Amino acid sequence: MRRPLITSRRRLLMVSRWKTRLVFWTGAVAIGGAAGVFARSADYAGHYFHLLLQFGWWLPLIVTPAGLVLVAYLTRKVLPGAEGSGIPQAIAALRSRHEPHRGVLLSIRIAIGKILLTLIGLLSGASIGREGPTVHVGAAIMYSIGRIAKFPRHDIERGLILAGGAAGIAAAFNTPIAGIVFGIEEMSQSFEEETSGTMFLAVVLAGIVAVAVLGDYTYFGRSHAAFHDLTNWVVVPICGVVGGAFGGVFSWIIVKGNRKLAPYVAKHPLYVAAACGIVVAAAGVLSHGAAFGTGYGAAKQLVTGVGHSTVSYPLFKMVATVASYFSGIPGGLFAPSLSVGAGLGDVLSRFLTQAPGTAVVLLAMVAYFSGVVQTPITAFVIVMEMTDNQSMLLPLMATSFIAFGISSLICKEPVYRALAEAYVYRGPEPKPEEMVGADIDEETTEEGEEPGDRV
Repeated sequence: MRRPLITSRRRLLMVSRWKTRLVFWTGAVAIGGAAGVFARSADYAGHYFHLLLQFGWWLPLIVTPAGLVLVAYLTRKVLPGAEGSGIPQAIAALRSRHEPHRGVLLSIRIAIGKILLTLIGLLSGASIGREGPTVHVGAAIMYSIGRIAKFPRHDIERGLILAGGAAGIAAAFNTPIAGIVFGIEEMSQSFEEETSGTMFLAVVLAGIVAVAVLGDYTYFGRSHAAFHDLTNWVVVPICGVVGGAFGGVFSWIIVKGNRKLAPYVAKHPLYVAAACGIVVAAAGVLSHGAAFGTGYGAAKQLVTGVGHSTVSYPLFKMVATVASYFSGIPGGLFAPSLSVGAGLGDVLSRFLTQAPGTAVVLLAMVAYFSGVVQTPITAFVIVMEMTDNQSMLLPLMATSFIAFGISSLICKEPVYRALAEAYVYRGPEPKPEEMVGADIDEETTEEGEEPGDRV
């Protein structure tokens, strides 16, 4: 029996599918490369700031406020929209149906500026991370490439932005599973078949390129913490309640404080940045430099059991992170939150002797992180992947969900979704000519083809 000739319609669909794949592959490779370079540069920026401390403990009292004022000025005058973590902007872009507004939130100009200004913030000693900004950068890269390809609106919303943000997390932490879970749990709040293949592929490719740049590594090194008997489980609810409560309080301060300070920041942004810089500098000096920067080094020592923190470290780190955020500069909350959680775990381990100290550190880390972001699945998956410790999966899972419940009682709104409200488009509904392309025609799938196969 003769095979039917390939119709022009089917040929067009085949070309369109390969064009879509090529764009996502290109975007994922670009995200992985950008995340790798960003990570290296952030390490250098933090290293050079800590070298400054060798010349005098008092220097951060000048450098940190001045650096935060400079970054705040550049953010307000040159790159408005680049401030903060970047995850709220990506979430707002997903919600927005207004193309010009989405383009402002996810421009390449914003992505480049986000990287540069975050590095200046780290060079100034701010308590910020690069992981949230990497999500913003990833979403911006993928979205901008999609605009060049002129994809339909549905693909832009649920494919490009979502895949770019998830790939950003995967590349930043070298945690591909956590990147996928974060994209579903935080950014989209749903699982859609038509975008699943897109996101999986982007995460894998971005992770491969990031590893090529940074080398194959585990973010916090390898943790050998484990529960040896049933008595160890006593610490799970305690870590969950304490970590979740601290994380919930932190999120509540960020959400409520951001709204209260908004009028003052709008009128006097540089004065607010200077005041916040002084607070960050004071917390850093009083903690003997531990509260400055991402907190990555301190957290890694605690996770691997090669060091200890002071009892006051979690508090100073929390204060420095809150002040850094309120200053209006770009910078994420992921790394500082993980560091605070590890410090809290180190303090708790001195009282909770029913379990190994490193196990308590991991549990408190996941509890505080889950309390801050209120995405419990992402929290335990990301901690498990970044410590290469599968033996603690069940305790981490239980602790994360307990912390989520406690945090939800304190802070009713998840922090990123609450902050995203400031970036959601409030203007009139877009006109048809302002939309990008048309929605995907559900009738264009060929026989035997699944919707997700297009990407």
